[in-house]
Amino acid sequence: MKALVTGATGFVGPRLLRLLNGPVVLSRNPDRAQQSIGHLCSRIVHWDSVQGPPPPQAFEGIDVVLHLAGESVAEGRWTPAQKSRIRDSRVIGTRHLVQGIAQASEKPTVLVSASAVGYYGDRGEEELPESAPPAHDFLADVCVEWEREALAAERLGVRVVTARTGIVLGAGGGALAKMLTPFKLGGGGPLGNGRQWMPWIHVADLARLYMHAAETASVHGPMNSVAPHPVRNSEFTKALARQLHRPAFLPAPYFGLRLLFGEFAKVLFASQRVIPQVALDTGFVFQYPEIAAALREILA
Repeated sequence: MKALVTGATGFVGPRLLRLLNGPVVLSRNPDRAQQSIGHLCSRIVHWDSVQGPPPPQAFEGIDVVLHLAGESVAEGRWTPAQKSRIRDSRVIGTRHLVQGIAQASEKPTVLVSASAVGYYGDRGEEELPESAPPAHDFLADVCVEWEREALAAERLGVRVVTARTGIVLGAGGGALAKMLTPFKLGGGGPLGNGRQWMPWIHVADLARLYMHAAETASVHGPMNSVAPHPVRNSEFTKALARQLHRPAFLPAPYFGLRLLFGEFAKVLFASQRVIPQVALDTGFVFQYPEIAAALREILA
């Protein structure tokens, strides 16, 4: 498959590029992209996702579009301006991407577009396959709009998969990088009572799951992109502390994280028992289905 990738300089992007054969990359900063991932792609095309569609020629010869671009939800407090950037980078960016596909003389056969488990909100003990309805909070509303814009490509004859991604774990960045310092200093611990479910996935499995979605004709619509064994926050905390040979008994109170992160603290404490039903039903085999083995590989 000849692929076009957005968001290629993020945490997941380089892992995905290594599974592809000379992909084309869309980037709002081609010079920086050239320095970091130029060796992994055949061409880098300038595109500012909120300014307008990508140039039609970017889609020439392209079979699959892998759309990962979006403002990080975990950087800084959720001020009104930051929330606007989070929404616009996803909703307007995806709308412009689909407009670019519509204008292209050669259209891809499949669009795999990132989404997030934020779609489900805080759901306690409820198991959440892809058929579960959305919540009604800021992130859920963003995910609903984001997926709607991606699914508009179906009217162009494009198969669309929306990959509802959980907490991505891997070496050198992502969620784990933010957790390691307090744990290494012996100050790690569960969030609150630690009973909330954490939907996680190893970055290598996530990149492979994107490929699975692109290559498997029966996959369409939402696809939960999480490991098959979600863990409670307390279980994750123990597994991480065990791997680092550190204690982890200092619970982080909600009010403290609310002061530190503002509204984003709600996301940290949300319980989401997400099940990757579509991936399992279509034969995807996870390389890291268990949290202990995943952390052992990442931190080796």
